[in-house]
Amino acid sequence: MDTLRLILLILHILGFAALIGGLLAQAGAGRDEKVVNGAMRDGVGTAFLAGIGLVGVLEAGDGDVNHAKIGVKFAIGLVLLVLVMANTRKERIPFGLWVGLLVLAVAEVCIAVAWSPVHS
Repeated sequence: MDTLRLILLILHILGFAALIGGLLAQAGAGRDEKVVNGAMRDGVGTAFLAGIGLVGVLEAGDGDVNHAKIGVKFAIGLVLLVLVMANTRKERIPFGLWVGLLVLAVAEVCIAVAWSPVHS
C-alpha cells in the first residue's frame, strides 16, 4: 500500500508541475495570447485523479485523514479541472482566467504543504 501511495503522490506532484508549468510557459506572452495548452489539460487531470486515488489509499490505511484539507483541495481541484476542460478548445482565454488558474494552482500547492502535520 505504501508503494501505491508513493506512486500516486509522485503522479499528483507531476500533475501540478505540468499544470503550473503550462501556465508559466505563457507568462511572457501578451495578454491576448493565453490559451489552455496540453500540459495544463493533462496536468490538471493527472493531479485530480491521482489526488482522488491518494485519498482512497489513505482512507484504506491506518493513518488519520484530514477531511477538511481534502475537502478544500477537492473543491479547488474540481474548479481547476472544470475551468481548464471548459476552455480547452477555445482559441484564447481571458487574461483574468489565466491569472485565476495560476492563483488556484499555486493555492493548491500551498495548502498541500502548509496544512500538513508537523512531525517532530
